[in-house]
This record gives sequence, structure tokens and C-alpha cells, in this order.
Amino acid sequence: MHRRNFLSLTGTTTLGLSLLPMIKNHSFILPEDNPQAFLEALIKENDLIIPELLKTQNTIPYARGLGGITNQYDIETPGGTAGFIQRLTAAFVSPSSTYFQSEDLLDRMQKAVDYLNKVQYSDGTIDLYSTNFHSPPDTGFVVEPLCISYGLLSRIKKPSEKLIIFLNRMSVFLKKAGEALRVGGIHTPNHRWVVSMALARIHTLFPDSRYVDRVEQWLNEKIDIDPDGQYTEKSTHIYSPLTNRCLITIARLLDKPELYAPVSKNLEMTLYYMHPNGEIATEASGRQDKYQTGTLLNYYYSYRYMALKEKNGQFAAMDSHIRSLIANRELSRFLPYFLEDDFLMKSLPKTSALPDVYRRNFSHSNLIRIRNKETDATILADNPTFFTYQKGEAVLQGMRLATAFFGKGQFVSLPIKEEGETMILTQELTGPYYQPFPVEELPDDGDWEKMPRSKRPQSEVQELAVRIEIRPHNVRGFKVKVTINGSRYVPVALEMGFRPGGILTGMRTVPGIENAYILQGSEGRYQYGNDEIIFGPGNRHHTWTQLRGALPKLDAESVYITYYAPCQFEVIIR
Repeated sequence: MHRRNFLSLTGTTTLGLSLLPMIKNHSFILPEDNPQAFLEALIKENDLIIPELLKTQNTIPYARGLGGITNQYDIETPGGTAGFIQRLTAAFVSPSSTYFQSEDLLDRMQKAVDYLNKVQYSDGTIDLYSTNFHSPPDTGFVVEPLCISYGLLSRIKKPSEKLIIFLNRMSVFLKKAGEALRVGGIHTPNHRWVVSMALARIHTLFPDSRYVDRVEQWLNEKIDIDPDGQYTEKSTHIYSPLTNRCLITIARLLDKPELYAPVSKNLEMTLYYMHPNGEIATEASGRQDKYQTGTLLNYYYSYRYMALKEKNGQFAAMDSHIRSLIANRELSRFLPYFLEDDFLMKSLPKTSALPDVYRRNFSHSNLIRIRNKETDATILADNPTFFTYQKGEAVLQGMRLATAFFGKGQFVSLPIKEEGETMILTQELTGPYYQPFPVEELPDDGDWEKMPRSKRPQSEVQELAVRIEIRPHNVRGFKVKVTINGSRYVPVALEMGFRPGGILTGMRTVPGIENAYILQGSEGRYQYGNDEIIFGPGNRHHTWTQLRGALPKLDAESVYITYYAPCQFEVIIR
């Protein structure tokens, strides 16, 4: 693996740590009643990562990025560098680490903090080179790992002169960052809590009432959580767990226990967003993780903390469940939090069962989640992907429908209606033609833009009504019934996008389009590992799958069924 693949493009992650490849290696998974043994396992994993991480540091004398940590595009980033310092600090302060109080590690950290001080602007901000410049919120992301590191290193009773110099230089960065964060702005809802979390951390190290006053300003806007337990961005893989960690940190450092309630509410909701294979449903996200394959890793800290705080058996079960799914190599990113806060070292309460059979309507997110043991489905409104289905490791990433109706026929449903077990999705479209512009309002110069369609009489108005009914079929399957009425001979294409890497049988390829197939027979099969999804029947009235006005093909193994409207057909997924 190339050394720079360990870091994200931006160098700023939701944990302020370097990203490492997911490796299912459970050799150090330990029972929840032995937190000390688990901590030692994380220390061992962190030690194994450090040699790889050291290779990513720019050590070229007089180089512009000397001391910085490079990403996969050879760009040194403040976020990656702060995460580097935190990784090394965790080893440096751990007596069982092979790097305990290593002078070589301290030299590397010194170079890293010198880089940070060099790239920090006079106003205290840093850049996120992929998009944000002079960025207060991205400064907040960098502050968190640095504050944790500063706090851990400050506990050393007899610091060396070199360590004292290092801490002094880090304090320069943190105090300048504090000035930026107490006046700086934000872009997104979660940035408010990132900035507030960072200010709470700086205040803990260098008390200043102005930091607390700024946190209060942001908290005055109230926590943006809906009755379902979802935050505004609905970013289940990235920003929801980040927000949870930020609110917990603010609550514990600034004594604001009321902030634990929204965290608990979101964690409760997330129990029902979990796929049987441990992934998280991301289809409704309003951010960059939409449709991404996401794990529960980012929730680990919040579930553990709140399990202990509330003595919640289901949250404790999630702690155990996450550790059973994700290798300690990945979990080791939480090592600094365990070292920082002894509270996390307490034994978890007795676990209680996680929900694995349910039907939940999250109306504020326009989706319904249905699970039956090893299978689950998501039905979505206000989303071109209206249905997903998982059966173990076999995943139908999305079902979509499009028509060639006036270039606007991508199906996006109105809110879901429920009639018994049946979920109903609808869309109504019109396609008018336009008459001459009112003569009394005609422009003198014939400029088309001055003759808006809204003022033209309509004629020959065409209509298309789509109704999709989804209902359970034979316990763990689903039947999808599509009815389209209106204009005649309108090309229709139903797309089923399966996760790449599986094996499809029972269909023919679409000419000229990669990873695209048409199902003609009674059923098709998709196999991934030992799991299989059976679907059909198929139909082929035409081979036009990339309809005008429809969204581009899914990044998947896409299977199509084609018709002409008006039409009615059913597809069974099992």
C-alpha cells in the first residue's frame, strides 16, 4: 500500500486522526468487562501503525511542508498533521508502548507542531486545502487532537526540557486558534458544535471567559435535532456521530448536562438505521456520505460514553457489537480518548438485545426502515432512490425509475403514504406546450428571455402519473408494484443497482454501457459471497436505459426492466 493512502484527501477527518484501511482482524477483541485489557490492545495496535505513519511525514530539510503529513496527493495538511501528533502522543504517554517517552517520537512531533505554526495564519486559522481557506471550523477540527495531546503530555510529572519547548510551541498554536474560533464564522450546522467543542477544550487548558461566551452564542441557536432523533444534515455516516462527540465534549467540559439528551436521542434512532451486516443506512443524507457504504465506527465513542453515562444496556450492546465488527486497528483511533478520560475505562452495564425485527417510519427524514433478522429494506420519498434491500452481504444499493417524459421523468416521490402493510409512493407530472406571448407585453427587441413561459397560455398539456406500491412478500422479501398512467408510448426504465463485486445471472448486457444489464426472464440472481438476492420477473420492451432527463446510471451493477407507459408491472425482491 502506498504510504499516503493512510491519509484522507483533506487531511481533516471527523476524528482528527489519519484514516486507515478497514481490516477485519479481531485477534484482540476482548469482552466489555475488561476495559484495561482492551486499552492495552489499542496501545499495541497504535504501536503497529506508527512506523507506517512516520513515513508520511515530510522530513526534507528546508522544504515548504517540512514536518507536515502528506496525503495521497503529496499535499501536507494541518488536519493530518494534528492527527499524527495525537497518534504519537498516545504512544509517548503509554508505559506499555514500545515508544514510551521516545525522544525520536518527540523530535517528530516537534517538527509537526513547527509545521502547524508555520501554516497558521496571523488570525489563528488554517486551510482545508480541498475547499476551505482561512477556515475557523477546520481550525476547530485541528484543535481537538492537539488539545487532547497537550492535556496528556502535561500530565507527565517530570517533563524534559525538550517536552516543555514542544508544549510551549503547541500552546502558541492553540491560543491563536482560540482567538480565531471566538470570532470566526461557520458554513454548516455541525460546524457550530465543532467550533464550540474546540473552544471548550482550549478553555479547559487556558481558561478564558470569552471562549465560554462564544460557546453560549452558538448554543443559543438550540440543537438542530428533529422528533425522529436526526440532525439537520441527516449525515448518518459522518456528521451525526461527529455532532454526538462534540456535544458530549461540551457537556462534560463546560458542565452542560442538558446536551446529553439530543445525543441519546440520536443514538436511539441509529439503532434502527443499522443494516444486518453492521453498515449504516446513508440514503437520506444531505451531505457527501449520501449513498456511501458507511460503518458504525464513528459512533463508537458516543455509544460507549452514553452507555456508561445512562447505564443503557442497548448502547452497551452497540459498544460490543461495533467491536465485534471492526478491527482494533481502526478502533485504535479512540485510544487518546480512553487515555484522556478515565470515565471510559469503567465496565459497561449489562447489555440488552438490539432491535432486529421492526418497521419504523422516520417521517421527518421521509423514509421507512424495515428489518427482519438478516434482511432489511429502506423505502424513501423525496429521493430518486426509492428502495434499497440488504440480505446479509448481498446488497441492492438502490432501485430507481425513470421515464422519458419531457426530460423530467426521474421518479422522486411525494411523502410516503401507508395503507396497512403497503407503502405508497406517487409522482404526478405535466408537460405543456406554450402559446404566443401576450401581444400587449411583447418586448421591442424580440429577446426570448423577456418572454417567460409563466406568462404564456398553455395547450396540449400532457400528464403522467406514477404510483409505486411496496409491501412485504413472504416474510423477508418485498413486492414492488409500478403503475404508470397518462401519455402513451413513453419509454420507461426501472433500474436496480447491486453492489459491485457480486455475480449476476439470468440477464443480458446492455450494448455500449459498462456494468448494465437487462432482465428478460422470470428471475435474475445476484450473489455476493454466501448471500443471494433473487429478483424478477423481467421485461424488455426496448434497450434504452439512459433516458433523457434521467440521472446518470448508478455506480453499481445495474439491472434494468423496460416498458412503455401506460403500464403496470410487479417486481419481487427476495
